[in-house]
Amino acid sequence: MAAHPRGESQVSTRDQILGRIRRALADVPRGETPGDVPVERDYLRVHGARTPEESADLLAENLADYRAIVHRTTAAELPARIAAVLADRKARTVVVPTGLPGSWLSAAPEVGRVADSPALTPYELDAVDSVVTGCAVAIAETGTIVLDAGPDQGRRRITLVPDHHICVVRVPEQVVDSVPQSLERLDPARPLTWISGPSATSDIELDRVEGVHGPRTLEVVLVVQDL
Repeated sequence: MAAHPRGESQVSTRDQILGRIRRALADVPRGETPGDVPVERDYLRVHGARTPEESADLLAENLADYRAIVHRTTAAELPARIAAVLADRKARTVVVPTGLPGSWLSAAPEVGRVADSPALTPYELDAVDSVVTGCAVAIAETGTIVLDAGPDQGRRRITLVPDHHICVVRVPEQVVDSVPQSLERLDPARPLTWISGPSATSDIELDRVEGVHGPRTLEVVLVVQDL
């Protein structure tokens, strides 16, 4: 009996993939693993030179393009800004990562704190109005915020379930221009969450729906030294 054409196609595709892998590993000396061979990373790291102010402006522009709400403030005014954002949302409760600076919420004593804990269920997190976190790095060219579960960011779950996320970015120290520059700062062994605007998806008719896979509203507070 002749082989099924689909089976022949699958075998052929498999052989092609394995062949490409063997060719890619051809320069790996015998007895070494691919990770032992240095990889040239001379690709373009940034498109043009920017000042820190220009990078912050580009980040804000691209965040807005993704429908994030962008605020700018100073470190001294940050608590009042966060309190104002929570008041605008009429937030009564907020999830707080264990390492979040206490001063950040000092101007909002009326808002109940829910400490990040493994014991929190998705249902309990869904009942919380907002979450406030810091970030690991922000990428100007893509308008992307990256979280790495650091002390001021907490577990990934707390930034995916609540409907409103306030993310604080320190400018210029946490802002880079490009994705390659961000990778130099990030630890690939940590749980990285890459955020470009509020959660959104589209069906086959391209009807946009927000809040399906994460917060419906993302507000980014850029903390700059000089406004």
